[in-house]
Amino acid sequence: MISPSDMYGMSFLKRRAMLKLLAKGTRLDGREFHEYRPVKINIGVVEKASGSAEVSIGNTVVIAGVKWDIGEPFPDTPDEGVLVTMAEFLPTSASFIEPGPPDEHAIELARVTDRGIRHAPLIDLKKLCLIPGKKVLTVFVDIYSENYDGNLFDAASRAAVASILTCKIPSFKVGEDENIEVDEEQLKPMPIVKVPISVTLVNIGDYILVDPTFEEEQVSDVRLTFTFTEDDKICAIQKGGPGGISEDLLMEAVDIAFKVSKEQRKLLMGAVKNAQKENDT
Repeated sequence: MISPSDMYGMSFLKRRAMLKLLAKGTRLDGREFHEYRPVKINIGVVEKASGSAEVSIGNTVVIAGVKWDIGEPFPDTPDEGVLVTMAEFLPTSASFIEPGPPDEHAIELARVTDRGIRHAPLIDLKKLCLIPGKKVLTVFVDIYSENYDGNLFDAASRAAVASILTCKIPSFKVGEDENIEVDEEQLKPMPIVKVPISVTLVNIGDYILVDPTFEEEQVSDVRLTFTFTEDDKICAIQKGGPGGISEDLLMEAVDIAFKVSKEQRKLLMGAVKNAQKENDT
């Protein structure tokens, strides 16, 4: 993938025009500074996945799917299951994206999503241990950018979290000779601990904007992603962009992200509960 900044550079004229608009209290698309674009969450969109979701934030669209397999644990966590998160930008999602293996931008997207899930933690990985030191459940989360118009981080996080929350895994039993018996008829939910919600903002001059569009990301000084758990704790932070940020603006960004995360959590959990009700009927 070619980075937007690599392709277009920092447009001085575009930044200056945007700063004039922000000084009047207006964004390019008419939103308030701390307002998200419309968020839509569709769950169960991939039939062959154990859990899946498609999330759109404005024109940005991301799809995520969850699958499982039985594998070996990491040596330093012999009694825990394994979480593997991967991300890929589809060539059709933006004009500047080229076909090929995941580059550093896709790797960053996967790592930021993974960090929020892992450090919440969303999944109780110890409950995915089948035989300590030998056999555990490996959970694969695959993320695909279908259309990119800014703020892939929040769209990817929502899609991944919604997929895991609605994922169904079979029951497992350790038989003789430590053979693993899989009961596909007895499906159960993933063991959940805490639900992470990410909020991404950009700093442009003296202004903090929530849910940046592609154009806002292009001219921003700093991009910040904060991930919160339901007990109001920050479990992950990621900074991107070429510039720095003052302590005052950083604390302002934290406060804004914290407040906005409340409404975003309601949207996510509402979509999850609706999907669970439909599956039960």
